[in-house]
Formats: sequence, C-alpha cells, structure tokens
Amino acid sequence: MPRIVTYNVHRCVGTDRRLDVGRIAEALAALKPDIVALQELDVGRRRTGHVDQAHEIARRLDMACHFHAALRVEEEQYGDAILTHFPERLIQVGPLPGYDRIRALEPRGVLWVEVEVDGRPVQVINTHLGLVPREQQIQAQWLAGPRWLEHPQRQGPTILLGDFNATASSVVYRTLTAHLMPARGLAPTKSPTSTFPSRFPALRIDHLFVSPHIRVLDVQAPFSPLTRAASDHLPLLMDFEVV
Repeated sequence: MPRIVTYNVHRCVGTDRRLDVGRIAEALAALKPDIVALQELDVGRRRTGHVDQAHEIARRLDMACHFHAALRVEEEQYGDAILTHFPERLIQVGPLPGYDRIRALEPRGVLWVEVEVDGRPVQVINTHLGLVPREQQIQAQWLAGPRWLEHPQRQGPTILLGDFNATASSVVYRTLTAHLMPARGLAPTKSPTSTFPSRFPALRIDHLFVSPHIRVLDVQAPFSPLTRAASDHLPLLMDFEVV
C-alpha cells in the first residue's frame, strides 16, 4: 500500500521559530511515505544558512529529489520538490501565472514527476498557489488547461497535490474537481484533514486530487507534538492503490 504525503514545510522554520531541517525529515520519516511533495523550501538562501533543504531532506529519507525554484535571486532559490524512493522521471516544471494587477506577488510554480508505483506510471503534480483569490483562480485555470491536466502526457493514474491556499468552497476547488476527484471525499474513513495552522488546525487548504485510476484508502493530517511544531502546516497523507 503506497503512501504519499504533501507538506508545506515553511522553509523548515517551526511554530517555535526554530530553523530545523532535521525535524522536518524526522516528522516525515515517522509517516513512512513512499512519495513526498514539499512546498516552501529554501535552497542556498542566506536566511536559512545556505542549506539545500530539498536535497538534505531527501538524503535523510534516502529518496531521489526533483526541485523546482519558483523564485531565484542570484544563487538563492525557493520553491517546491517531489521526493520518492520509487523509480521516477521528471516530466516538466514551470511557473504559474500571476495576477497582473498586483505586481509584487510571490512567484509560484508547479512540478510534475512520473513515479512508477507497483509497475505502473503515476503522474504526480505538486504545486503551491498564491494567496490572492483572483490570483489563485487564474493559477487553477492554468493547471486545468493544456499545459498540465489536459497535457497529452497526463494520462492514466494521476495525483495533483500541494498547498492550494483555498478551501473546498472556493472557485479553485471547483475548477480542479471538474478534472480530478478530491481524495478526501473518496476515503472510506473520514479522518481529520485540516492542516492550517498546525497548532490549532482549522482550515483545509492543502489538498490531494486523484484520477479514477487511484483507489483512496485513507486521507489524514497527522497531529502530533512533532508535526504541530515542525511547520505552520500539518502534513497531509494519502494511502492508495493503483487500479
């Protein structure tokens, strides 16, 4: 039974304001994931000690790593990653469009890796949408279009996941569920899936969406002293089968 986790790690700075890459890796290791999608990683940034957080977490988990920088300032990078110990290959990465009326918005990106699960290719797409509702809507439409979810290579088992900064009542959610199914609704047991803020999780803004080829066995947001402290989001995991 494979397990996938999406986790906004807040540049490995916890709710106690302590920078600790090892703590994030420890929180993930305790979940025993096969595939990990991470958001808000620093790579070579002065503010976090010039550490390559993506590859350091992957090293500690003994996983391969694909990182995409949504933001680059000279040698400093900030973005998202997909980690796995399954056979994998990078399909594509790219930026998400912004909202032209607000030019100071943080750049956002998307990362697509094909992962071989039980001998079958699974398309795993990790993203992190913006904070402004109109910006999110533009980005969701982009994801739903021909460059991503309607891309000719995006066939068969698919998992879209990440931090969407939007709840299930949003236009973003409706846009994406027109193409893929919300994993939470398919889970046989309705476990807590609110992920933000991690100390007192009240909002479901991290999501997993799946194609019909994915049988969802469980979806939950593990709530423990470690996950409450390691980041401002809880991780969100899904156990699944490819059918």
